[in-house]
Amino acid sequence: MQALYQLSYSPLLLLRPVSPAAPQTLHGHPRGPPNRFRPGHTRSLASRLVSVIASVVIRRRIPLAAGGCVLSFALFWAAQRAADVSMVDLMVYRAEGEAARTGADLYALRATEYDLPMTYPPFAALLFIPLTLLDPVDLRPLATVGNLLLVFAFVRLSLRLVGERRHARVETALWVSAVAVWVEPVWTTLRYGQVNLLLAVLVLWSLTRRPDHRWAGVGIGVAAAIKLTPALFVVFLLLVGAVAGVRRGAWRPAVRHACVAAAAFLGATLLAAAVLPGASRNFWTRVVFEAGRAGRAENTANQSVRGVLARLLHTPEPGAWWAVGAAVVCVAGLGVAVAAAARGERAWGAVACAATALLVSPVSWSHHWVWCVPMALLLWTRAARWGGRGRWAAAGGLALVFCSYALWWVPHGHGRPELAQDFGEMTLSAIYPLAAVGFLAVAAAVALGFPRRGSRVPRAGAGRPRGGLRRWRTSRSA
Repeated sequence: MQALYQLSYSPLLLLRPVSPAAPQTLHGHPRGPPNRFRPGHTRSLASRLVSVIASVVIRRRIPLAAGGCVLSFALFWAAQRAADVSMVDLMVYRAEGEAARTGADLYALRATEYDLPMTYPPFAALLFIPLTLLDPVDLRPLATVGNLLLVFAFVRLSLRLVGERRHARVETALWVSAVAVWVEPVWTTLRYGQVNLLLAVLVLWSLTRRPDHRWAGVGIGVAAAIKLTPALFVVFLLLVGAVAGVRRGAWRPAVRHACVAAAAFLGATLLAAAVLPGASRNFWTRVVFEAGRAGRAENTANQSVRGVLARLLHTPEPGAWWAVGAAVVCVAGLGVAVAAAARGERAWGAVACAATALLVSPVSWSHHWVWCVPMALLLWTRAARWGGRGRWAAAGGLALVFCSYALWWVPHGHGRPELAQDFGEMTLSAIYPLAAVGFLAVAAAVALGFPRRGSRVPRAGAGRPRGGLRRWRTSRSA
């Protein structure tokens, strides 16, 4: 009888529906011995169901993110095909490689129907020689695929620069890449077949290495040998090392990285001088000083201080105004970058240096501003960590600026209409420099220690250590 009694209250039998006519107690259970099996059995079923769903979601996270990224890239490719992009800069690169291979005058070259000249150092022409091995019909899709892969690499390195490893997961990089490909600078880079993503990846690879990494800095040097603008990172690293030395801190890593970058730049430049001596002499004695060689200063696509001043003053050449303005912006921007890095905010310092380089360059076309991706990621992680409507508004506002294509809303093209812009059109055509100045202001606040420690507790889950363990909140009942 005892066995039958226990069998009648086994978990299997409790799964049967209870007859509605059965007498009920106050708690809704049938009369008789208390049911000690139903609650535990229900909880075990629920916990097992949750664990199964969680394991399925975790296993399918990366494939789902990869599918979303591939779908976004496929739609991007279809949109580029529908727009009938010519990838004109890629064709210029190919012509430069052909001139370097045949020994033609590199800086007398005019390529494509737009008569575009060569503006990069001679070392870039050496790297463009392999492009001559492919027909333009085959070169365009291969260049698009390569740039799409560089988008993912750039996003992954940007997430690593942000700091916390949980942000640099593959699925996060895939989702961010799916969105980043539609940002105006990235879209225009792929439209023209530009090298901006390659240069940014080289710089970020160097900046995300360990302090004792032997080759940290090589990427910066090679990028500066291809295009001079990344050379400002060498100055940035030297200043960071100098400040650390004055404070009796660890100055050797930054100075060593700067020296490695300078050595890589010098080696690449000497290699180009040995292979192309005439072109090298022509570039370093004449072409490097021709600020207008790349295009008209007032062009709407020129999102530098020089372009803003040319449109503001209604003049094709701002002259001394640009020299003074660029010097002020360079000193202020590098000051913010070095101060942030000296405080331990390496990511803020590096991206502030990139923004400064884009502002002071004589010509910074809109597709040069691919550094908006780490800018937006930094503001987003800061908002996620500290919260606040102002921080979320800053992150969303900067993302909106670079996704809006607003600089193309103003009259531009033939006839130089940029020289007759009104105030509203000037504001829209200066939207990237204004966003960069706003970012530098936020970076300055970070360098000064705002929000100060103790002023506000970070949001839950935002302070996890790098090992991936959650930092538990202490209480008397813990």
